[in-house]
Amino acid sequence: MPRMLSELTEAEVVQHTRGGACLSEHLSESTQLGALTQPALKNGRWDFIILQEMSRGPIIAPGEFFRSVSQLCEQSRQSGALPILYATWAYQKDSAKLASLGIGYEEMYLRLFDAYHEAAARSGVAVADVGRRFYELAGVCGLYSKDGFHPSEYGSRLAAELLAETIRRERQKLQTENAAHREDV
Repeated sequence: MPRMLSELTEAEVVQHTRGGACLSEHLSESTQLGALTQPALKNGRWDFIILQEMSRGPIIAPGEFFRSVSQLCEQSRQSGALPILYATWAYQKDSAKLASLGIGYEEMYLRLFDAYHEAAARSGVAVADVGRRFYELAGVCGLYSKDGFHPSEYGSRLAAELLAETIRRERQKLQTENAAHREDV
């Protein structure tokens, strides 16, 4: 997906990820991810910072999720970058992974949607609402890999397209605001 996003935006995409990682891991230089992310944020050479929590993180640890989003958004802004939340999707209906959570598909979707949108409102950032698009297209096309929670090639393409669209929209908004500010001066 990062390669797809790079192609769609014609920009360098650098990822600091690992399977099952929480956003909170990016806050401390004592963690493997934080040792990468904290210096990168201090470097200040990024236009956008995409923040994605572990798939079920906003459900099982909402307080940690909201705190991490808030702190990472603040650090992103201080470095001159615009943060964007990458809202994830519910696990595939009737999958073993969804059953292991003990909640239904609709409930997982709604809880993720609500958490990402509340975090975005609290931090004043945009949401690339990949989870909503997965929900809208559920059962229509093959969005999931065989494990029922990672995206298929098509799901990854869809996610990259929504992220690129959000970046373009936010870039345009910034350019419009900057033009208006120059006219006021």
